[in-house]
Amino acid sequence: MLSVAETEKIILDLVKPFDPDIDSEILPLSQASNRILAEDIKSELDFPHWDNSSMDGYALRYADLENLQDLKLAIASGEIPAGANQLQTLAQGECMRIFTGGMLPVGADTVIMQEDTERVGAFLHFKVKPTQGEYVRRKGEFIKSGTILVAIGKKLGATEIGALASARCQYVKVYRQVKIAIISTGNELVSLENSQPLQLGQIIDSNLYALSTLVTQAGAIAIPFGTVRDDKAQLESVIRSAIAKADIVISTGGVSVGDYDYVDELLEKIGANIHVRSVAIKPGKPLTVASLTHSLNVNRSEAKILYFGVPGNPVSAMMSFWRFIRGAIAKMNGIHETYWYPQFIKAITSEDLHSQGRRETYLWGNLAYQKGNPVFQPVKNYSSGNLIGAIGTNAIAVMRVNQTYVSSGDEAIVMLI
Repeated sequence: MLSVAETEKIILDLVKPFDPDIDSEILPLSQASNRILAEDIKSELDFPHWDNSSMDGYALRYADLENLQDLKLAIASGEIPAGANQLQTLAQGECMRIFTGGMLPVGADTVIMQEDTERVGAFLHFKVKPTQGEYVRRKGEFIKSGTILVAIGKKLGATEIGALASARCQYVKVYRQVKIAIISTGNELVSLENSQPLQLGQIIDSNLYALSTLVTQAGAIAIPFGTVRDDKAQLESVIRSAIAKADIVISTGGVSVGDYDYVDELLEKIGANIHVRSVAIKPGKPLTVASLTHSLNVNRSEAKILYFGVPGNPVSAMMSFWRFIRGAIAKMNGIHETYWYPQFIKAITSEDLHSQGRRETYLWGNLAYQKGNPVFQPVKNYSSGNLIGAIGTNAIAVMRVNQTYVSSGDEAIVMLI
């Protein structure tokens, strides 16, 4: 049985990031939200484009104030609103009305805000002496033309897309989305679309929906392959079909030591290399991680497929995704290395936390902030089959091997999800 850290390393070592020249596509900027940039984008413009005012006030030459005992300047005729395309010139000893975003007139190097002035006839009186360069945004101060504006591997959120739009970038090259096939196994499972009443011993296949949602949230494409009974021939056929259509395959159930757990056996039959069979984690101990190739997999840089066989219990399946699979998706999809690993913080636990200490234990619950401090509230029932009790989960308290107790009010390590 491998440790969590060993398993994480094995998985990430197996993942080869997409090739930006092969595994990419060109999208209109309007359709690129949350996609991963597959090339550096340099700004074709200086930002700001020209010297301009960051405040409504008056533009002036600071040197004109140096030897004045009575701080006042003559007000030049005209004004400079934002969007005016005529560059004004400021004469010595003059100031000119300017508005936020207006181009600084030639000769000016400082702006005083209007609240610090008083206009008396043709003169502007200063209530305070401004600082040289105050309220002026210089050309190229934010970024200069030819400099990288957004780097490869960056997820395109609102700020990145807004910046690219301001730089007149209409199309972007992004990595294609990882394709993930999802298979649910088990004789007890019934499809949600089945309109017949549940029989004794039957349950609805919730894993297909939960994992599809997690895959989508991770920026990948979920390809549901439905529910498969514990039948070797049928399961082998579905696995082969999934391998041909996906970059990653996730199956739930069939990876423990029961008489109907066929996943490992079938993977070996079709030539997979199995790298992980179980992990010292609770929940989620039965975890199969395998790699294999398929010649039918096209439109990607290599034909290596990753296979994750996760437990059938709903919370265990999601835990495997949060702890291991999400990072693999991030690395494959070209995201910066920071996002390959879970984010951990310290938080006060509102209740005692218990563990047997034999395995790294993950206790799900809700993280909230009280007076700015993170506080973790664990759930009441830690059954990995209790999906109802996991509603609202947004964080996981982590208890390391040999750690058996964290007292209420003490700090716990918490994994954000």
